Amino acid sequence: MNRDEIKTILPHREPMLLLDEAHLNEDGTATGYYTVKGDEFFLQGHFPDKKVVPGVIQCEIMAQSACILFADKMQGKEVLPLYTGLDKVRFRGMVLPGDKIRIDTKILRESHPMYLLHGELTVEGKKCMSGDFSFAIMNNKEEK
Repeated sequence: MNRDEIKTILPHREPMLLLDEAHLNEDGTATGYYTVKGDEFFLQGHFPDKKVVPGVIQCEIMAQSACILFADKMQGKEVLPLYTGLDKVRFRGMVLPGDKIRIDTKILRESHPMYLLHGELTVEGKKCMSGDFSFAIMNNKEEK
């Protein structure tokens, strides 16, 4: 799935769409990719002498990479995927401009609309971040 196809699932748009491509694997897991260009908004002051992708942005990239796992629940529907928690998040290496990030995610538990997943973010095979995250797929229609 390319960026335009991802936009049919995720409500995110530039500059918050942080995923270049995503694939559903035969084993039911998902793999996403994002290349850090160096001019992203989150690098403008983090840090002036050595640009490093902030941990909170890595967590967002991890969550977005799971989108393909929920295409049937989200595509063409008025829903929002909302973070409900992060657990066991660990940062093991810096993510820098020019890095091509690979994100692997899998579902640990699900009870619609709530989902618990595990994700790992790597650069050139080196684990940079991992953690469990939960989110809910919520109706986006305004209630009167």
